[in-house]
Amino acid sequence: MYLCRKHNLIILGNFADLGIRHGFEKSLLEMNIIEPTDIQKKVIPALIEKPNDIVAQAQTGTGKTAAYGLPLLEMMNSGNPKVQGLVLCPTRELGQQVAKQLFKFTKYGDKIFTEAVYGGEKIDRQIASLKRPTQIIVATPGRLIDLVQRGAVDLSEVNTVVLDEADEMLSMGFKSQLDQILIGLSSVKYKWLFSATMPAGVKDIVNVHMSKHAHRMEVSRDNVVNKKIRHEYLVCEEGDKLWVLSQFLKSAQKKRGVIFCRTKSATQKLAKQLIAKNITTDAIHGDLLQKEREKVMRAFKNESLQVLVATDVAARGIDIAGLSFVVHYQLPESDEYYTHRSGRTARAGKDGVSLVIATTADVKTIRNYERTLGIKFVQLREKK
Repeated sequence: MYLCRKHNLIILGNFADLGIRHGFEKSLLEMNIIEPTDIQKKVIPALIEKPNDIVAQAQTGTGKTAAYGLPLLEMMNSGNPKVQGLVLCPTRELGQQVAKQLFKFTKYGDKIFTEAVYGGEKIDRQIASLKRPTQIIVATPGRLIDLVQRGAVDLSEVNTVVLDEADEMLSMGFKSQLDQILIGLSSVKYKWLFSATMPAGVKDIVNVHMSKHAHRMEVSRDNVVNKKIRHEYLVCEEGDKLWVLSQFLKSAQKKRGVIFCRTKSATQKLAKQLIAKNITTDAIHGDLLQKEREKVMRAFKNESLQVLVATDVAARGIDIAGLSFVVHYQLPESDEYYTHRSGRTARAGKDGVSLVIATTADVKTIRNYERTLGIKFVQLREKK
């Protein structure tokens, strides 16, 4: 913490200043998380000093997992083996990532146990896991309802519910499930909602289920995108994209990254084309079975694959250290997805490249990203 004498303001400079206990701060330092992000500076002190409902608008990549995860852990009673905290996520990948982060945060503190439950996994296995002491459950809405209906989970002592990426849950059709869960937990003390956008459905959840006195916070778009990412684009004909991509991967040598397409069929086709060019890769998309998805991710994590070809939804939760680049082979449907994609690189303070292989028609969208996200793209020239 330091004093800005000109304006006589106290500036919060680290996690201890935000009210985070020493054990959690030590874990953050080990994870190379040193300086709080904008959303963390706003949310953490508010939730620790005066807990309340909260509505926070923050994109993926802004550090919101720690923003709500650290105050949530602070509230847990490690001596009580029952579920006290609930985090709802749109996808199993994000759920797994959140649970993993919460586990890492508690390395040097009291043992607080988190369990992730989601569709696509055998429910009997998850029921068995929930019989162990579990203070926090991270869940997709549909699977949580299945577990409650089977009497496999007791939510009677839950005091805090977090809705992570609320707009994404609505876009995936979880509105009725969220209403059902929140009605069943109407007596819960605190409800924390995080969403990149605030469409009518999210506003409805806020108005119906949350306190009218809820804290409302928004991250400035100037702070949304990681400044360590270099944004580049190269314009070519649609038919030349594969050649441009293969030349980029050749120049990248042993560097690793993720290539994004918009559809399942496009990821499958591109992966086959790259394999034919002796590039070690595989595709990950929403129709893969859980065991197939995990097999691909294991191969990528142990560096058997140089690159991963992925759709937007399937890539949620990909958190692999040391990825040097992302490539947008096809542009995403929204600027929020561009932020999410780009955030796969330049993690833990490292630099990274986000490259768009663009057609002439894509340049308009790139200019829109510059305006809405406050970033600058550098145009590369095709070498022939």
